[in-house]
Amino acid sequence: MARPPLPPFTAETAAQKARMAEDAWNTQDPEKVSLAYTPDSVWRNRSEFLQGRPAIVAFLTGKWAKEVDYRLIKEVWAFSDNRIAVRFQYECHDGAGNWIRAYGNENWEFDEAGLMRRREASINDVAITAAERKFLWEKGPRPADYPGLTALGL
Repeated sequence: MARPPLPPFTAETAAQKARMAEDAWNTQDPEKVSLAYTPDSVWRNRSEFLQGRPAIVAFLTGKWAKEVDYRLIKEVWAFSDNRIAVRFQYECHDGAGNWIRAYGNENWEFDEAGLMRRREASINDVAITAAERKFLWEKGPRPADYPGLTALGL
């Protein structure tokens, strides 16, 4: 099953692909998110290595159980034929109410059907206070008129 936009990417289609990924991740629905990846997709997320949709679902289920009030923004950094590099930030808190802003970069590689077959993520966490939060929309995808990372000065 194809998942447009398809490679080769343009600036417009790379931005569209990044926004679609952001919107999906902001649903915090592991099954839905996993459908954007090939059945045998290979991931590196921080120091964890995963392969396949069942591993992706398990990983995301655990992630979002610990990362409460998760809000994410992605922005294209670079792109080529079937690859996109994004920078992202997300905010969340743990069960004790300790907030973080995670800063990261992802490198994505897509198959001809537009499914991500490889994802490599490098991420660093910085403690913030609730008053320092910038991602303040209700749970779910970021509203179309809510600023992105650059507009927020991030």
